[in-house]
Amino acid sequence: MQTEFWRALTRPKVGVMLALGFSSGLPLWLVGNTLGYWLREEGIALAAIGFLSWVGIAYSLKFLWAPLIDKADAPLLGRWLGRRRGWMALSQIVVIIGLAGMAWWQPQGGLATFGLLALLTAFASATQDIVIDAWRIESGDNAEQIALLTSASQLGYRSALLVTDALILILAASVGWVLSYQAMAALMLVGLAATLMAAEPASTSAPQAPLVSFRGLADAIAGPFIAFFQSHGRNALLMLAAVSLYRLPDFLLGPMANPFYADLGLAKEAVGAVRGSVGLAATFAGVAAAGLMALRFGFVATLLAGAVLGPGSNLAFVALAVFGPSVEVLASVMVIDNFATGFAGTALVTYMSSLTSLGYTATQYALLSSFYALLGKLLKGFSGAAVEALTVDGAVIPAYALYFTGTALVGIPALLLCVWLARRLKSASA
Repeated sequence: MQTEFWRALTRPKVGVMLALGFSSGLPLWLVGNTLGYWLREEGIALAAIGFLSWVGIAYSLKFLWAPLIDKADAPLLGRWLGRRRGWMALSQIVVIIGLAGMAWWQPQGGLATFGLLALLTAFASATQDIVIDAWRIESGDNAEQIALLTSASQLGYRSALLVTDALILILAASVGWVLSYQAMAALMLVGLAATLMAAEPASTSAPQAPLVSFRGLADAIAGPFIAFFQSHGRNALLMLAAVSLYRLPDFLLGPMANPFYADLGLAKEAVGAVRGSVGLAATFAGVAAAGLMALRFGFVATLLAGAVLGPGSNLAFVALAVFGPSVEVLASVMVIDNFATGFAGTALVTYMSSLTSLGYTATQYALLSSFYALLGKLLKGFSGAAVEALTVDGAVIPAYALYFTGTALVGIPALLLCVWLARRLKSASA
């Protein structure tokens, strides 16, 4: 089974998916957690860093414009490249412009304008995610191939997160944040090249109602939601509730991780080195383990395992707060967190992919991924204010420890919902 899995990753379609997954993951931390490290070193308050993380809400509102992606071609590029590839290329070009603009303006140029550039980047990145997810699902010939493409996507995605969450710290320590963000803008060319190499899915050429007609507009907006509830019946709301809470602990911890390292006194090059070595290995192991488990035991069993591993890994950060700025403890924390994050992320993406219907792939997946992220991205904006509120007599490290413990406990409702969902699905299939 393992040999077949790794052999499948060498197929051309899967190789393209690896590069597109990398392109999809690259902008995320650059407008999120890594940006918080840059801002903290510029002396920006924790509360402001938390509030600025709200630019990531663009990722959770993408279902609002996903019908356009499903039903209309991209301006100019759509006719040349096709519907999916045209939107991919357009969004990737805008991400490049946004990242280059952030590097040029910088936080000290004015936080409001800098935040708007980050918002533009997040909007274009969210659009890229919509169409890459649609391409991934529509390019799979069966459930097994979708699982393999999902694992490839997650490998590329997690590789990009490690580049923007680890290697960029080493680079920034050497050449500064400005040149580092310019380098990240250049790396987006990997995704653009993959877009040009990708094959347009055959399903996008099927006749559809024109978007400009009443029927086309109604089908674009209401059709995906009606189809989803018709397909899943009484379990639909339970599925949406479980998805919305599944990664909440990770979202709540995210904006404060890098400021925590800075306040703890860890050098950013040390953090980057750990993330790029043992962190990278642990991430790949987590992604591969989730992919293999999904193939062997199914989507729901993998989802349950991720519901335990994900929140549990947050407690490792409490240990780091207790032991202090130890590189050895940091390495252990990174192994635990990256394995759990890679596993839980792949489990959720694979499960959500199994719930979509052809014809509404982009919109339905955008709906699911929005539900999974919206609550977390709304609440994480208050993360900095929460840590500041827990700080007593200027002792911020104990406040971080209390906050991280709370984020782990937040995972209990999602676990209970997943258990309930598993039982409901087992009873329905009996």
